[in-house]
Amino acid sequence: MAAILTCDLPRYREAHRAFIKALVLKGYDQSSVEVITQTPNPDPISWANSVRKFNAIGADLIVSYGASATLAALHERGDIPVVFADVYGPVETGVAKSMNSTGTNAAGISSKVPLVTLIRTALEIKPTKSVGVIYSVREEGSLVQLREARKIAAANGVILTEANVSGTSGVDAALASLFGARVEMIYITECAAASRAFEKVVHRAAELKIPVISQMPGAAHKGALVSLEADPAEQGQVAAEYAARILSGKRASQLPVATPKRVDLIVNLKMAKTLDLHVPFPVFSAATRVLK
Repeated sequence: MAAILTCDLPRYREAHRAFIKALVLKGYDQSSVEVITQTPNPDPISWANSVRKFNAIGADLIVSYGASATLAALHERGDIPVVFADVYGPVETGVAKSMNSTGTNAAGISSKVPLVTLIRTALEIKPTKSVGVIYSVREEGSLVQLREARKIAAANGVILTEANVSGTSGVDAALASLFGARVEMIYITECAAASRAFEKVVHRAAELKIPVISQMPGAAHKGALVSLEADPAEQGQVAAEYAARILSGKRASQLPVATPKRVDLIVNLKMAKTLDLHVPFPVFSAATRVLK
């Protein structure tokens, strides 16, 4: 068995640890299954090369974390079944034809959570008409979130200023453009570069009293004012369930795409105080967790 992570991020590592643990509980330990893991650089050539290595060694199944790694696996895998996890919008990214069936030799779990809930919650805390979005054109999950943000912004009379980052070296330029546009809030999509520089973005934004929001797991603990997070452990556990079923003979195309059940709306009260923002009671009531 082979596993590929879109990039070396805590969310994917946590999901993979949960996958391995759940797989062992199903009877697939090191004595019966060898798992070879690749964490390539976050770019299309590296993702493709990793999957080609899996083909060369004759992997029986590929587990992929994140939309970009999954799309590479689907494109390069040959006849090897794919189990995916942490794919934001499997249908929107082209990973699956529908949520009932991928239509291919693949199955897995979506990490999609309602972006409208995140944005509206943030706007209840700080009403604004100007939001900056950090995204990456390289990553399909990030682009899906960007397109969703555009629709939500248009429906709520919010102007979006978009900043594309292809690597961590581009984060400073992205922030300069957003600050220059006088955005009053920053939404960070699930791109690798912004995730790696998340705390830097939060710090720079906080200096200007600008809140940051995101759907990336761990965002609130890194300083986001509000986050809406699918549990990475659940992603790995469901992937293990699907992997076990496929290894026992089930066809991947017969399995529906699973949706996350463990989702947290987290409000960072400490950051709210830092930004001199009042959190309304309805927001407290809606939140599943509050960081003090």
